[in-house]
Amino acid sequence: MVKIRLKKMGRKKLPVYKIVVTDERAKRDGKAVEILGTYNPKSKELKLDIEKAREWIAKGAEPTPRVASLIKLAQSEVAQ
Repeated sequence: MVKIRLKKMGRKKLPVYKIVVTDERAKRDGKAVEILGTYNPKSKELKLDIEKAREWIAKGAEPTPRVASLIKLAQSEVAQ
């Protein structure tokens, strides 16, 4: 099964995450099928390709709960 989840980047005490599509059996920081965007929790900066995320969800990819909330947040920002 394919999942949309966060891949940890950055450094100690200053995490930055990539939002990636990956196989659910792969390691958290393992190889990604596709990179959809980035998220910085410190500055609340979110860059996400919503169209690609929708395509992957339509293909059957399941977002993790945190990524689902980020997608919802990105959609509300685009609507404004």
